[in-house]
This record gives sequence, structure tokens and C-alpha cells, in this order.
Amino acid sequence: MSQAAKAQALLDLHKNGKLLILPNVWNPIGARMLEGKGFSAVATASAAIAESLGYGDGEQIKLETMLEMVGRIVSSVNLPVSADFEAGYSDSIAGLQENISRLIDTGAVGINFEDGLDDSSRLRPMTEQVERIQAVREAAERRGVHLVINARTDSFFADGFSSDEDRIEDVITRSNAYIQAGADSTYPIGRGDKETLAILRKRINAPINVLATAKTASLKDLQELGINRVSFGPYIFRSLLAKMSAIQDEILNMSGYEIVMDGLWSGGDIKKYLSAEKE
Repeated sequence: MSQAAKAQALLDLHKNGKLLILPNVWNPIGARMLEGKGFSAVATASAAIAESLGYGDGEQIKLETMLEMVGRIVSSVNLPVSADFEAGYSDSIAGLQENISRLIDTGAVGINFEDGLDDSSRLRPMTEQVERIQAVREAAERRGVHLVINARTDSFFADGFSSDEDRIEDVITRSNAYIQAGADSTYPIGRGDKETLAILRKRINAPINVLATAKTASLKDLQELGINRVSFGPYIFRSLLAKMSAIQDEILNMSGYEIVMDGLWSGGDIKKYLSAEKE
């Protein structure tokens, strides 16, 4: 498929009545595994990419590094790829649009685009974020690609709300404003219980993305609630890190090889997800 066709395919996956499940990846082999298992699209996790390179989330790695990783993931599969682009790596509109153009150069056809500041303790003013979403849409349209914008709002994390009701109202107001500005879906990160999601589903007339956590409603419940998309952020990566830590402890304590050998894949298991060509 062309890049424009992949963008349309990703957009359609938000509107077909089925829950779009995105187990976020941070490298090409993870993307190839998703493709091999029959997933419909790939999404990256900015935190997982940064942490896998030894840095924190929040645009702590260079834009060039992020773009290179996204490009490697895009080129490894034939599926639409959505990139977690954080806040766009620029405070200026001109810089943001240039960065969006560079992201499109990687072949990505979707983005997560957030409104949180200072590790999400503050929110970018809504009018400013609306302008930035409009700028992202304009930059993508100039390139002939309907970049699927998943507009994340960090209201559930931010300070300054006197009640939970006020916080929910801010999520709804921001989500609807971002959709009107050109976003395709909204991502009210930080809340996944059925009661809250039912309110959001009733009052947000657009696809909704939910982050899967230990407290999030089940995938079947999300489907029944009419949620359109669920992603896993950095949690799959961190789950694997937990096993790596257990392996290291086992080895350090000279306890044996049970953890490292438990469920171990062979070279043949891995080979089917590797490129047959040289880099």
C-alpha cells in the first residue's frame, strides 16, 4: 500500500465497530511479531523507545533518534504504523510542522500528540493545543497524507482540579475541541474504569483510545462500551524488563538457569521475524 492508503486503512480501523488493539512496540522485531500474529496495525511507545536506549520519557532522546527508530519500525512491516510523537519536539508552530513533515518522511501514518507539560502536572492551554493540532493537520495535508491524529489529553494527571467531576469535564471539553480542530481520535489517558469510560463514550462523539493498565476494564468490556482503540504504552516493555531483572538476580545469586531457560525460543523461532537481507 502507498503511505496515503495506509493512513486511510488506519483511520478505517477506528470506525469499523471493532476494538483496535495496539500492543505498543519499540523495535522492528516487535512490529514483525505483531504482523506475523495477524494484528492490523502497529503503534510505538515513546517511553519504551527512550527507556530501551537508557533515557527517560518526555522528549529526552533526540528527535533524530526517535525518527530513526520509527523509520526502522515502519520499514520492517507492511502494516500502518502510528508513532508516539509526544508533544511534537517543538514549542513553535513552524518547528512543529517541520517535525511532522520529517515524521511523515519515515512512512508513519499516525501519531499520538499530547497536551501535558512538566511531566503532565500542567496542561498546555486548550486554545494553544487546538492551534497546534490544526498545524499538525495542515502539515500532513500538504504532504498528501491524512495523518491519523490521536489527541492525548493529560487532564487525569494534571494538578489544579478541585473535584473529579471538574477533571472529567475538562477531559470532555478538551477532547471535543481537539476533534473539531482536526484530530481523529481522543486519548484521555489515565482512567480506564467502566463508569468513567461510559460517561466519556456518551459525551465524546469521536473514537476513543484507552490505555490498558491493571485497573482498566477488560478488552471485552471495552468493546461492549464502544471504545474504539486500546494501547499498552510502555507496559509490555517494562513487563519484559521485570523478567530480565529476575534472570539477572538468578545468575548473580548462582541459583541456576531456570528463569532464563523457561519458555526459551530457539534461533528458528526468532528467524521467521528477521530480515533476510543485510542492513
